[in-house]
Amino acid sequence: MRVPTMNQVHLQQIECLLTLADELHFGRTAERLGYSQSRASQLIASLEHRVGARLVQRTSRRVALTRLGEQFVREVRPAYQNLATAFAHARERAMRGALEELRIGFTGMVYEEITRTFRALYEQHGVTVHTHDLPLGSPFTALTAGELDAAIIELPVHEPDLTVGFRFPAQDQFLVLARGHPLTERENLTAEELAEIDLLHREGDAPDYWKTARTPLTTPSGTPILSTTGITTIQQGLALAATGRHGMLVCRPLIEHSSRGDLDVIPVRGLEATSQLGLVWRTEHTSPQLTALAHLLDEAVHH
Repeated sequence: MRVPTMNQVHLQQIECLLTLADELHFGRTAERLGYSQSRASQLIASLEHRVGARLVQRTSRRVALTRLGEQFVREVRPAYQNLATAFAHARERAMRGALEELRIGFTGMVYEEITRTFRALYEQHGVTVHTHDLPLGSPFTALTAGELDAAIIELPVHEPDLTVGFRFPAQDQFLVLARGHPLTERENLTAEELAEIDLLHREGDAPDYWKTARTPLTTPSGTPILSTTGITTIQQGLALAATGRHGMLVCRPLIEHSSRGDLDVIPVRGLEATSQLGLVWRTEHTSPQLTALAHLLDEAVHH
């Protein structure tokens, strides 16, 4: 004989029993639930069959719960109410467009200007942001795998399934070298002179077009640029540059937010406005929360 299991019990049956426990009248129960009286009786009978015992005592004059029915109602009502509340919250969030939190990845530092925008997103839209560190050379993997809702990463992005929802202002690039390096005596360098440096490159599974945009393979005239060592974090790159054997290209915000006594920073002519961050998400998962964040970032940058 097959024993009835919980997954065979329909929520309508539970709802009908709980309503009947309040009304103690099949007619009023059916009216409250929008059923016919025969449908209400059928639901109760089906539930009793699943439980294997009478839950409701019916007579021509009155309807009452059996002792087992009273105990069952006491035990099942809180669980049903919790489920109804969770469903109502999910429906409310769906009506607003999505979840009440966003998982956003970063490569490098999370600047104060960005965290202020996250606070505004919570204050104005009730959306909490959880930040996640990304490997410096793997900006897309966690995003395309669905582990993140969005990422603030360096452009360009040519992936067909990703959308750039907001572009931060383009920044000049600078060369970081160890203090005392012969080139640090110069006020600036040209992009051609990068051929004299062993540049650090991002190590990871990013596409070649993205890696080349971060660390060019050649100078503008076609002279090869040496790059023997890869890095997975900004801090690792700064530490390697401080040894005097390597240089690293960085943007202005990084310079402004991190200073070290063992490093010097030199402007590179020809690399003006060549570094840019973007807020990126999967196109098929565009949501009101993400577009609201993009709008707040735009307001913060341009106002």
